[in-house]
Amino acid sequence: MPEVRTPPRVAIREVLTERDPALSGAHDLLRRTFHRAEMLSLREWAQNLQERNEGLWTDLAWHLLVASRRGRLVGAASGSYLGNWNVGVIGYIAVSPSERGHGVGHRLRGALRRALQHDAWQIRRRRLRALVGEVRSDNPWLRRIVRDEGAIALDFPYYQPSVRWLHSAVELVLYYQPLLVPRRSLPTADVRRLVYTIWRRMYRVARPLSSKQFRRMLDA
Repeated sequence: MPEVRTPPRVAIREVLTERDPALSGAHDLLRRTFHRAEMLSLREWAQNLQERNEGLWTDLAWHLLVASRRGRLVGAASGSYLGNWNVGVIGYIAVSPSERGHGVGHRLRGALRRALQHDAWQIRRRRLRALVGEVRSDNPWLRRIVRDEGAIALDFPYYQPSVRWLHSAVELVLYYQPLLVPRRSLPTADVRRLVYTIWRRMYRVARPLSSKQFRRMLDA
């Protein structure tokens, strides 16, 4: 009988310093996956790591996880913990084309969820309330988590603020996945405050109310 060789396991770890070579490798992979207007700069990522390592954050945390096989980077995921809401925000998840369909993205999301749950306990001494994310409306994965995991696709025109000069805000779907108590909807006031927190604290938009797209979301 011929020997059956199993592929080497994928290893997942967190990038902890701006000097880690995986930082730029992860950014390159995500840049090839997402539209330029959706991508934070490599400098912004490095700044996040510097601020965290200086101990400057209070109820905010940011994570970058990378997946590798035989030393080759094959996936990356990022996310933020927002302590004032006690929610984790899934930022980016990307997997190399040759590795798609093998569960790498699922494992990255699971590892990111565990990191955000740890943040909730360390910062708020509470269990994580929910996961929040921004995805394109035609993403089949969105339909799966709504159907199978109790996520709510919030029914209003959501815009991710452009993180690039001269690029417009990106229209996406904002979802809310409760982790403690099942829900079918969120009160309008909660949605407005959540969107403000994402724009103001996570994307560091200085004046959200000056944005036409932000105003459009509030008025929807």
